[in-house]
Formats: sequence, structure tokens, C-alpha cells
Amino acid sequence: MSGLANAKPIRAEGLEINVMHDGIVIYQRSHKKIHYLNHTAGLVLELCDGKHTPAELAASVAEACRLPKPPLDDVFTCLQDLLTKELVR
Repeated sequence: MSGLANAKPIRAEGLEINVMHDGIVIYQRSHKKIHYLNHTAGLVLELCDGKHTPAELAASVAEACRLPKPPLDDVFTCLQDLLTKELVR
């Protein structure tokens, strides 16, 4: 988690992102894979523009979801998953 703390993740190129009523469907052309994200993970992915640290992303999620505090651990877990799937870099 410490290596990711100062990172400013950015979405991978070539993703086809489709918002559905129950989540986000992403087609990853480079890997010929389809991914399903819940709305919160989709928000994290949307916020990955290469300009914000995970702490800043968590603060944005807290604001958007009206949470009492930023869900930093959850955002780290989400980012690790997105990195593993190569949806962010």
C-alpha cells in the first residue's frame, strides 16, 4: 500500500466504458476482456486522471457518496484490483 500512496493513477487507454443501471461494463480491447465494476469502483476509475493521489480519490468518493470519512482502505483495495486488471496504470 505504501508504494501506491503517492501514486497518481491514470486510466488505461482503449477502454470502452458503458454505464449500466447496476454498474459499469468495460471492454478492454487490448486484452479482449470484459470487466464489470460496481458504481463505486466505476467512480474510482473515472477519477483516475493521473492528477490525484489515492487519498484525494478517497476524499472525492466520500464527497460523492456523502460518507462521514474518506474510505481510504477501500479505495486502495479498489486501485490494487484496477492495477491488477490493467485498467489503470
